[in-house]
Amino acid sequence: MPELVATLTAPLPAAEADAPQLVHLGGCPALLQRGDAELVVQLLDDAFGVTRTLRFPAPWPRRSGSHAVAPDADLAVFTGRDAVRAVDAEGTVRWEVRHGGWPHRDRGSAAFSPDGRLVWAHVRGPLSDAGEPDPDTVDEWLVLDAADGRVLARADARAAAAGSLHVPHPDPARMGLSIGEGQDGAPLRWGHFDGERLTVAYFEGQDLVLLDVNPSGSRFLTVDHDQNTLAVHETASGAVVARWDAGTSAPRHPGAEPDDDEAEPYWDWAGGFLDDTTVLASTVESDEEWGEGRHWLVGATPQGPTEPEPVGYPLPVTSPPAPLGAGRWYTYGTAYDTLHVWAARA
Repeated sequence: MPELVATLTAPLPAAEADAPQLVHLGGCPALLQRGDAELVVQLLDDAFGVTRTLRFPAPWPRRSGSHAVAPDADLAVFTGRDAVRAVDAEGTVRWEVRHGGWPHRDRGSAAFSPDGRLVWAHVRGPLSDAGEPDPDTVDEWLVLDAADGRVLARADARAAAAGSLHVPHPDPARMGLSIGEGQDGAPLRWGHFDGERLTVAYFEGQDLVLLDVNPSGSRFLTVDHDQNTLAVHETASGAVVARWDAGTSAPRHPGAEPDDDEAEPYWDWAGGFLDDTTVLASTVESDEEWGEGRHWLVGATPQGPTEPEPVGYPLPVTSPPAPLGAGRWYTYGTAYDTLHVWAARA
């Protein structure tokens, strides 16, 4: 049974904001929450006490895009329908990159490199040299200078995104991009910027949702678009080193009818690494009709993949897990206005 380390309260009312996120900024914990008017960043100490609160004015409503915060918490980047904008805590616009404009409710995303020098942005482009949208629009992946927004490199994302999520790698020159195309698929892109050129591995035709990268950066975790297979891949080659098929690895929920064909479990699009070889995953979405959702520990060891081990909690847990590394993760309270931080017992 895991240990409950802390319970954190969201800084904004749940009805007026997105669910809070617990992240690491510059190696220190921080609680982030996006409202329509602002992005609140609470810097925390190791005991999860608030040491400083920053409020970044949001340039557009939260449903218009996503956000990212620099490792030193000096800058926030907001992605919007037709621009990527960097804002400091005083509300000063440091820079803006305009793009071709996402249609309908589609949107991109952005992320800082771990050293804070680069911003990776998935936009609707391409952009002309003058920074104006080109009429022939495609999804484009940009590497920007975090200091001034200069476009350092670009590549065709080869996708038609409804949304996306960046997954940083410990190496500032590398980044993962998980793109959602709704029912059409889930393209995975892996980028490397050598200082001049952005090279992209496209994983064509595989439809993989990228969930996490392990602390050393040697492996990454995916779930296929159909949510049947959880897999650990070698970062260097993309080769699968461990996999778990939900139909054979995760037993049916004990509350499910034994002859119900709709009761087969499937993996959530959530989870990640607790350390270099241990993965925390869940089947909450497929379990909810039958009772409490379940979390699972699996291992991608040198001896091979280990069988899923159920995680037992001392209180009800209704959300998928969000791993933090170093053997810790968090879950949400029922109303998504609190976070429970957990640690694996030795």
